[in-house]
Amino acid sequence: MKALFSDFAQLAQSISDTRSVNEKIHFLSEYLKGISSLEERKIAVRFLAEGAFPSIENKRLGIGHQTIAKAACVFLELNYELVFKTCKSASGSSSETIEKLMEAWPIGIQKREPKEVSLKEILKFYEELAAVKKKEHRIDKLFEMWANLSAIEIKYLIRIMHQYSLRIGFDEKNILKGLSQFYGKSLESVRYVHMLCGSMEETLEHCELDKLEEIEFSYFKPLAFMLASPINQANSIDVSEYVCEEKFDGMRCQVHVSDGVVKLFSRDMNEVSDSFPELKPYFLERIKKNVILDGEICVFKNDTILPFQLLQKRMGVKKPTKSLLQEYPVTFISYDILALESDLVMTLSFISRRKILESFCKEQSLSYSQVYDLTTEETIQERFELAKNHGNEGLMLKKKTSKYEYGQRGNSWLKVKKPGGSLDTVILYAHAGSGKRGGMYSDFTLGVRSGFKEDGMPFFVPIGKAYGGFTNDELKRLNVEIKKTIADRFGPTLGLIPSIVVELEFEEVQLNKRTKAGYTLRLPRFKAIRWDLSIQDTDSLDDVKALFEEQMSRERLGNSVEPYIIE
Repeated sequence: MKALFSDFAQLAQSISDTRSVNEKIHFLSEYLKGISSLEERKIAVRFLAEGAFPSIENKRLGIGHQTIAKAACVFLELNYELVFKTCKSASGSSSETIEKLMEAWPIGIQKREPKEVSLKEILKFYEELAAVKKKEHRIDKLFEMWANLSAIEIKYLIRIMHQYSLRIGFDEKNILKGLSQFYGKSLESVRYVHMLCGSMEETLEHCELDKLEEIEFSYFKPLAFMLASPINQANSIDVSEYVCEEKFDGMRCQVHVSDGVVKLFSRDMNEVSDSFPELKPYFLERIKKNVILDGEICVFKNDTILPFQLLQKRMGVKKPTKSLLQEYPVTFISYDILALESDLVMTLSFISRRKILESFCKEQSLSYSQVYDLTTEETIQERFELAKNHGNEGLMLKKKTSKYEYGQRGNSWLKVKKPGGSLDTVILYAHAGSGKRGGMYSDFTLGVRSGFKEDGMPFFVPIGKAYGGFTNDELKRLNVEIKKTIADRFGPTLGLIPSIVVELEFEEVQLNKRTKAGYTLRLPRFKAIRWDLSIQDTDSLDDVKALFEEQMSRERLGNSVEPYIIE
């Protein structure tokens, strides 16, 4: 019996609807039990974890959210501006909006006659869609498939198209845990296989065929990055167990060099080599051995790391112009080594890896981070202030005895940072949470003043989304208060009458021409809910602009002053 896409869509919805991680894993196990074919199980976990195509292929369909939304309006014969955008602004989700309209709009009901479509047929559809070049022909293929699907299937068909997250509160870590339990394998061995192959479907296949021990390391398959946890109080650790280095204002990158080939991978495992073409000859001219390095790409000019916002002008640009390369030159700063020749060294302690890294970088004339011993909490504060004066984000504390804990956050790497600023904002939208926060509104869109209406009341534009920084008690009170100010309701989102003021803290202000404000906040989170303030007390778009200009004009010490990079 073939595995149906309708069953997959129901699995995804069931996982989304429950708060319990154990229940989510149980749903996955029961679903896999009902599929006898290895090929179909592989398709299912790919769709669940990675999207239409394996993440290691870096393949995309290239159909944006707006294109799909406008196509849905043509299919449904409704007005994009008057109907769809209004519904979407309330729901916060294009795919959810399309689902609701497909099941409620009369024309959407008339045009569809759901059939039993298999997982294999959906996979074939994605492959055929990727081969179609003309936009109008792609839309035609979408319409053909939509006519055969239920509304919920259409929602997940769209979400799978956009790769990675289905937004159901079930991440890669939990899928691996589910595979571990379903096949009766140790979680650590399943995680290790996934780290080496970078593919969820390959991981499932190794589990199914009982070949976890046969996995081999190879170059050009990005390894899961080790992640850092935030630390607020330095005295909560024994500082003598750690060394520190400055936290650079750049983009995390993994460099693979083998047999004269260089590839760069971002933290989301995508290859970004084409965006930084000057780094290929940099490595090829120097490196004579096979190696995998972990480090940071930064805009580096006049002996100084420049703001992350300037690096963003290079990110995602596959064919940077000569002027872009000259105006925003980049460098790579190594701070860890994962493999050398045929040996995985990531299982060694940090101090051991560090010795290998320093020796390798000196031998190959590569830039690498400076590390400092820590003796007291005062040392951390002194180093932190120097890092900020260099224009860097803060400090990284790294435990001397720690292995490279791929794909995990823990206390082995700790980041010491302070907020870049704060703004008094107002809650504009409340979005329903998932998982442990299911049943509550826990994600919030916040705005700043952007002028006044005719009645003298402030007009607000969104400036960022935040879903952390509050206590459970504060969240409960928020849920009570926001229900008194509901202006609109659609799906899992509430549009609110501006009334609740929140002091947001954030790392920095970023230019974003795609938003009404023209700016967004990087990593915003609640600092305090200001029940004592009114909406007239909130900050304005002019305040945001002033913060951005101050941030970009801030003087930075060059690397020659207390060097943080060894060149």
